[in-house]
Amino acid sequence: MPSKYVQIAASLRTKIQEGFYQNTMRLPTEMELSQAFGVNRQTVRRALSLLSSEGLIERRQGSGSYVRDSAPAHGNSIAILTTYINDYIFPSILQDAEAIFARSGYSTMVFCTHNQVDVERKALKEIQESPICGLLVEGTRSALPNPNLDLYGQLRESGIPVVFFHGSYAALPGAICISDDDSQGGYLLTQLLLKKGHRNIAGIFKSDDIQGHNRYFGFLKAFRDAGLPLPDSHVLWYTTEEKNQLLKHRDTALLQDFIHNRMNGVTAVVCYNDEIAFSVIGLLLSSGIRVPKDVAVVSFDNTSYSEFCSVKITSLAHGSKHTGRIAAEHLVDMLQGKEVQSEIIPWILVEKESS
Repeated sequence: MPSKYVQIAASLRTKIQEGFYQNTMRLPTEMELSQAFGVNRQTVRRALSLLSSEGLIERRQGSGSYVRDSAPAHGNSIAILTTYINDYIFPSILQDAEAIFARSGYSTMVFCTHNQVDVERKALKEIQESPICGLLVEGTRSALPNPNLDLYGQLRESGIPVVFFHGSYAALPGAICISDDDSQGGYLLTQLLLKKGHRNIAGIFKSDDIQGHNRYFGFLKAFRDAGLPLPDSHVLWYTTEEKNQLLKHRDTALLQDFIHNRMNGVTAVVCYNDEIAFSVIGLLLSSGIRVPKDVAVVSFDNTSYSEFCSVKITSLAHGSKHTGRIAAEHLVDMLQGKEVQSEIIPWILVEKESS
């Protein structure tokens, strides 16, 4: 539960945003607020300091606290729109974001698109009808043209700040986005394998999200910089639907076909993420192919898949920087009237057994 001063700030913030305390109006005195909330004046001062730091009120010595003219007219709830909620890395991302919002006195509404543009459109319409003050969003099929840009434009026109994470839409110029340096990540993993003497390296990437394209670009760039032929014949692209077939329905036909028919002579593979790497290692081992002696496997995200795989997976991690937390902090800053910029988070290589 948030601290008492955070709860008091949230209560006052809601009254300001709903117009109970209007622009330029003086708030009750510290003594009156202390009595109303049943706390000491120091707790009230902390709550008022928080509202002042957000730009909602102005504290005038000897006169009291006044609502600023620029106080936002929207509600006190932030919408989080993400592709998934319970799968893979998303629970930790949501926990990080919700903790930041709660600490700042905001409530959250969470929507899931399952990486489907029609579901995204329905969610955006519901969000528009809700009293939200900000939107944190992971783009749906971010590598493809998006039919919902009109709704994002309407949110922008209504003054609702929006922060993207993992990737934004190319057709939304100036969008604030917190993303991983996926091109650098693809380069790091491929360069690691090249330094270990591998030359025939395969890659498996997701086609409908921008992360997959950027990881693929880094993969190719490492070959180009090393003066080696680009390995297009050893690259597998997969879609959201194919991922669901693999992970939810245990349909490994796509990966099995790639391993047995398109990885001839390959001694290493760069995987889009740990989910895919986990499946690839399982299929390699079941076919009598040793990891890493016959084929090395490297990946992204350094999740529990990486740690608990039968062969611990060499993977990329974020270190102390986490996408969800940074994106949430940027959105809170925007709500407080601060200038923010997009940020690209570098990867850190964590070598384990699979390379």
